[in-house]
Amino acid sequence: MFNKFQTYLPVALTAFLFAGCVPPGGDGKSGGAAGGGFQFIFLGLMILVFWLFFIRPQAKRAKNQKNFTENLQKGDKIVTIAGIHGTINKVNDDGTTLNIETSPGSYIKIEKSAISMDWTTALNKPAAEVKK
Repeated sequence: MFNKFQTYLPVALTAFLFAGCVPPGGDGKSGGAAGGGFQFIFLGLMILVFWLFFIRPQAKRAKNQKNFTENLQKGDKIVTIAGIHGTINKVNDDGTTLNIETSPGSYIKIEKSAISMDWTTALNKPAAEVKK
């Protein structure tokens, strides 16, 4: 019995999804377009929801990340996406790499894109804000 259920479930779901393709009371051959306007409105609303909840926040976050990496300067304490803590020793001339000092006398050359904005801002927060 369970195997029959597994066999018919995909077929039933597909039939359910395509049931809305034909207008109610029509056989798909007549010229009735009663539900056509509703389908376009629904499609537009779906696109709007995807834009509001996925595309817009991602673009905003990318813009903030770009501004964050452009404003890095010597002496800033940072954390990389790999969890390496350090202090910026030199911003290289190529504009994409930094030299960071992880411990006294130990330097690493990294890409600016490897710096975690979230962890770096959490590291640089004053202690009074963390207690709240």
